[in-house]
Amino acid sequence: MSEAMTMTATALAAPGLWATLKEDLACVFQRDPAARSTLEVLTTYPGVHAILAHRLSHRLWRSGWRFPARFLSFLGRTLTNVDIHPGATIGRRFFIDHGAGVVIGETAEVGDDVTLYHGVTLGGTSWNKGKRHPTLASGVVVGAGAKILGPISIGERVRVGANSVVVKDVPADRTVVGVPGRIVDTRAGGQRPENGISLDHNLLPDPVAKSIACLIERIETLEKELAEVRNEPPPSDHTGQCKTCTAGDLCCEHESMH
Repeated sequence: MSEAMTMTATALAAPGLWATLKEDLACVFQRDPAARSTLEVLTTYPGVHAILAHRLSHRLWRSGWRFPARFLSFLGRTLTNVDIHPGATIGRRFFIDHGAGVVIGETAEVGDDVTLYHGVTLGGTSWNKGKRHPTLASGVVVGAGAKILGPISIGERVRVGANSVVVKDVPADRTVVGVPGRIVDTRAGGQRPENGISLDHNLLPDPVAKSIACLIERIETLEKELAEVRNEPPPSDHTGQCKTCTAGDLCCEHESMH
């Protein structure tokens, strides 16, 4: 029994700092088609510089060297424009694309294979000490400018749309958009990429347009019923036209909106 427990503990042990840094570097080539060489990534990717600085400052923080950890974090922020508190816990293969304006608070927890785009904030909503920042499970993708605020939990493989503001828990395999964030889609049980990561955070439904389309469809039904009651000719058929506005393809890109 003790031998089995020892083997399990060894298998679950976190990799060393060097191995973690190598994984952080390798995941860039999996998620950014613009990455061409290791030298280019190491010298020109501020997101990579930010996570490298955080890995070191986090080690110092956990060892009790608080001021050196904060100072190293400050230097990393000055260089990269990415502000990660050294107390934040970040999992393996973490990637910040473009790496500008990202803020991650002290008590934030980030799982493995998480991707953040520029302008993302993992912030708090309280001045009280203790857990006040969000927890992101593995495989989460957060679009540019999104804000995830408070001690909430974001489930595995959740996609957060650009500029969304999320203030409530989100279950796994959901898509969140809007201000405040609303769950508009679920991919539970659907096909997932081999590596478990989906970067298609641009393929987001529009709940406002969908509501408008439903209202217009209801109005057309009422117009037809009213025309029958008045013994008038039925209203014009709008088949093939946009249900939301007259902008046509400039507005509605998906066939489901026609």
